[in-house]
Amino acid sequence: MNQITILGSGVMGLCIATELAARGIAPRIIDPAGKPGSQACSWRAGGMLAPYCEAESAEPVVLRLGVDAADWWQANGAEVDRRGTLVLAPSRDRTELDRFARLTEAHQPVTAEEIAALEPELAGRFPRGLHFATEAHLNPRAALLALRDRLEERGIRIETEGNPTGMVVDARGLAARDELHDLRGVRGEMLVIRCPEVTLTRTVRLLHPRIPLYVVPRGEGVYMIGATMLETGGKYRVTARSAVEMLSAAYALHPGFAEAEILELGSDARPAFPDNLPRLRRRGGTLYANGLYRHGYLLAPAVARMAADYLVEGRKPEFMDEDHP
Repeated sequence: MNQITILGSGVMGLCIATELAARGIAPRIIDPAGKPGSQACSWRAGGMLAPYCEAESAEPVVLRLGVDAADWWQANGAEVDRRGTLVLAPSRDRTELDRFARLTEAHQPVTAEEIAALEPELAGRFPRGLHFATEAHLNPRAALLALRDRLEERGIRIETEGNPTGMVVDARGLAARDELHDLRGVRGEMLVIRCPEVTLTRTVRLLHPRIPLYVVPRGEGVYMIGATMLETGGKYRVTARSAVEMLSAAYALHPGFAEAEILELGSDARPAFPDNLPRLRRRGGTLYANGLYRHGYLLAPAVARMAADYLVEGRKPEFMDEDHP
């Protein structure tokens, strides 16, 4: 294929550009912002590479295609932390932990003493938990900038304007609803805090029947906290209720978070199709790559490989739209 133009420099667009570059294709990338940033919901993601934990509520294909995501990101310049995921629940919600264990695999039950060995800050706070030792996480913003920098080293830069040429890959996320009418937004809210008094080293998921919470360490006492998933396509500011719930759940995990400094409150809408699985949809001279839902960094590498295989070799992707009416 002589020329390919990618619309969007979020996680989907940059992953597809990276896969094409690995096959000797130098695509154009057009994004009015000129760089990865807050225009894309992937800028506010948690960055968890946790296929086994996601299997608790996701389709089996998410686990199958997500297990090598950490390797892909590391091979493409991102710093990946492979300390695993620790899943906990307050004593009153221990049935949630049992349910989570039944629906997932590749975990090791851990006692209070083993939890303390993994995360000394949590000593004596939880009687038992689950440790998913093979899971990982990354800093989403640093990962996107790493992809951009490696593409620039190959002479592929993000253009802020211009008319697409050749085959077009539309990776605009929710902005593509003007063409993809079955795409919806699933709102996610997050906050970033600084709390040097708390030193967690791995992703911790705190189970709760109403407010499941995840805490992802970013280093130097900075943590990303996320919890909510609301069925709405709007991009609104974080509500007071959501902020209070996230902070309360974080306090339940560790009281030291009460002294945290709030650095950022963010909300965005993740693009999703009705079954919450991604799609590659061909319409004339445009290939739409969309619908990553809450699995952006976990599934983008696999979807990008499928897109590149299709564009370069004509190989039909697993997520081709015609197979998912």
